[in-house]
Amino acid sequence: MLAAIILTGVMILLRNDALKYTIAACIVAGFLLVLNFFRDPERAVPTGDDLVVSPADGRVVAIREVFEEEFLKLPAVQISIFMSPLDVHVNRFPMSGRIAYFRHVPGDHGAAYADKSSDRNERTHMGIESGGRRLFLKQIAGAVARRIVADVQVGQAAIIGARFGMIKFGSRVDVIMPKQSVVKIALHDRVVAGETILATLA
Repeated sequence: MLAAIILTGVMILLRNDALKYTIAACIVAGFLLVLNFFRDPERAVPTGDDLVVSPADGRVVAIREVFEEEFLKLPAVQISIFMSPLDVHVNRFPMSGRIAYFRHVPGDHGAAYADKSSDRNERTHMGIESGGRRLFLKQIAGAVARRIVADVQVGQAAIIGARFGMIKFGSRVDVIMPKQSVVKIALHDRVVAGETILATLA
């Protein structure tokens, strides 16, 4: 906001019309970009006890088998979703249940689409459980993202498709489920938070 005020003052003092129009266009473009980033559309959430929906808008950049040793503590499948600065950045719960685990991990701010970002970048770790079903979620900051918002506490209810936070200006979310889960999407697919079914839990 302060930068926009200063630029507006500079424009008033300038006599070069071409430069004025260029600065004005940059201010408008920046304002529209911020508005676009903070948009928060409603979503049609599917229903089903065993469904896992996408927690983020973006593109699937990895589907791979891992051993998750922090919360699930068993062989698992990881789906990674990269959010560009143009995607909606509001994150939603991928399943219904109870928040059983949560922690914030300080770290780097490297490229979020890189595999190593899952273990090196600043991130939050969240475990959700419902009966015998369990899921592990990571919000991962990127090169541009400098703040992760996750308004959750251990013990609170998670409702599939409900908003719980965001990662600002480009980032990544990893969804990690037991290996027996049935994946419903493919690498490079575009997914929509709260709507796209990623998998059914074992």
